[in-house]
Amino acid sequence: MLQPLLHDLVSTVMAPASALSDADGQIRPAGVQGLFYADRRVLSQARLFVDGREPESVGHAPAGAGRDRFVSLARWLGDRTADPTVRLDRLRELSPYGMIEQVAITSTASSPVTATVTVELSCDFAAIDAVKSGRPGTPVPATPVGEGRLSWGSDTTHVTVTGHDAQALVEGSDGPACLRWEVSLPPRGRVTLRWELTAEDPAAVVVTPTASLEWSPPRVTADDRRITRLLDQSLEDLRSLRLAEPGAPGDTFLGAGAPWFLTLFGRDSIWAARMLLPLGTRLAAGTLRVLARRQGTRLDPDTGEAPGKIMHELRREAFDLAGQKGRLPAVYYGTIDATPLWISLLHDAWRWGMPPSEVEELLPHLRAALGWLADHADPDGDGFIEYVDSSGRGLANQGWKDSGDSVRFHDGRQAEPPIALAEVQGYAHQAALHGAALLDAFGLPGAARWREYAAALAERFRDAFWVDGPQGRFPALALDRDKRPVNALTSNIGHLLGTGLLSQEESARVAELLASPAMAEGFGLRTMSSREGGFSPLSYHCGSVWPHDTAIVIAALAREGFGEQAATLAEGLLAAAESFGYRLPELYAGDARDQVGRPVAYPAACRPQAWSAAAAIAIAHAALGLYPDVPAGRARLRPLSGAPLGALTVAGMRVAGAEVEVSVDHDGGAAVTGLPSDLHLEEAVSPSSRRP
Repeated sequence: MLQPLLHDLVSTVMAPASALSDADGQIRPAGVQGLFYADRRVLSQARLFVDGREPESVGHAPAGAGRDRFVSLARWLGDRTADPTVRLDRLRELSPYGMIEQVAITSTASSPVTATVTVELSCDFAAIDAVKSGRPGTPVPATPVGEGRLSWGSDTTHVTVTGHDAQALVEGSDGPACLRWEVSLPPRGRVTLRWELTAEDPAAVVVTPTASLEWSPPRVTADDRRITRLLDQSLEDLRSLRLAEPGAPGDTFLGAGAPWFLTLFGRDSIWAARMLLPLGTRLAAGTLRVLARRQGTRLDPDTGEAPGKIMHELRREAFDLAGQKGRLPAVYYGTIDATPLWISLLHDAWRWGMPPSEVEELLPHLRAALGWLADHADPDGDGFIEYVDSSGRGLANQGWKDSGDSVRFHDGRQAEPPIALAEVQGYAHQAALHGAALLDAFGLPGAARWREYAAALAERFRDAFWVDGPQGRFPALALDRDKRPVNALTSNIGHLLGTGLLSQEESARVAELLASPAMAEGFGLRTMSSREGGFSPLSYHCGSVWPHDTAIVIAALAREGFGEQAATLAEGLLAAAESFGYRLPELYAGDARDQVGRPVAYPAACRPQAWSAAAAIAIAHAALGLYPDVPAGRARLRPLSGAPLGALTVAGMRVAGAEVEVSVDHDGGAAVTGLPSDLHLEEAVSPSSRRP
């Protein structure tokens, strides 16, 4: 079975619901199309007919968070002229409990129009992993339950469809059910038909949050209109991806992406919350608490759990890996990087002004996470953080590039586990320093130990990871089971910037490589250099471009002072955003820009994707360069030199709860207003860009 493709479908999302249809709005019984609710397909068909014929599509457009509009024509109705006179506007809106559709039929004909409108409906309750694997579902018979009402039921889920002023029909046990309306329009008349679906699923492990939106949409003025459009669409998408657990609906996190990953993912949810810190700390706080409640407490090789470890993925039941021999347990801990990233999210949220009382509540979990780093992250004792799937049923690779073939040598050979990834050593180094800062600030012992740990890790990394290649020295992607450097040049090394693991000279070398044509001639940062034996533009992790990966590197380059390189990568993402209607997908192909003109879609990529949407905030923040340290009573202002993205003003950023406005003019001069009075602005000039 092949995984169904997504790139040409329209995705409408309001978590935990998501709908995927063809561009004409029809949900057809094929592939991944359908309405999903908490990892179940609760509607596998919703096809609209007028007099037994499908209307002709002329366009579609997003209409806000969780809403899409589809426009079509019934050209066989109305006046016999060149211009169409009967139009259908189909507005799809997802709610926390299902979906509502309104079909407005408008006639500009000079004579009355009559028609029979039907919506054919099917439900198969297919699990999301079965759909992802390409396995077809089995339709469940519908039951009429009153005037204009239909229902379907499974062992855990109940679905009800109501057609207002409609007739509900069920023809046979195998065929679709339908809603039917008889429509009569006077000359230049209009009528609106409405139907809605409600899903009840007490077994769902994720629900819609009860908390108000965790951020206020910023007010943005930019010379480059792509920035404002990308931010507008991204914030709408992020709003639609908000989730909570049933037992704690007030703690919000972001589901990773629709349709495959609309649930809690440790790494993804952490990175998205971290990139959104310039808009406030509430999302970060909710994400930290949710993951802390599921922090590991015991050793379990089947789930990958270990004391202090932060989980990877939450599902309602075990999840089959599409195209791989594996089955993940419902609560799975197979991630090597979520735990150090959790520590750094706590630290960064504290510096952006997360209330000390909220930080203090999480300090026992901080100490447990540091305990995992000390006792369980380095099973062979070589001083590096590494992973291996000892169960034989989990993820073979457990960094963010978690596909089975992502760790390759320069000649294309795959590395054998245990694997010690380069960027994970950077995360661990940064987490040790961040943990030490938090321990000191809250009067807890152990900070000196973690600073010593970081210093020793940096020396070991310098000795073991740096290799020679065609473009000179660079950090290897990883160490394999024999402690050999996996000598491919990849985007992973960009995550080392800003972690403190590299010297200034080493950072300059990494920045130079990241901006080289082999890495940056596409629409963003390639995951692997085009000179590597394993490179393919349409490989999931070996040559494609991931917006979140590029954004993480942009942010690190900007903070380290490599503004020219950051601007080059940002321009690539902005160009890609324009091609994708400002909804950046999970990933896209890594073809060179001068070869394709516009980015080629990766056909199975999720859209929207939380950390791809959050990349918009990371780009704007990198351009502005405001870095607060609320506990220390200071803030730095360090925008990109020369304003390479043009003049930009963002009002509505949040520092310690205060609304802040930051602006950069055409010459790169920066200003900030609204900082809390107890923060001292240390720097308000644009430094010269560092050149490797």
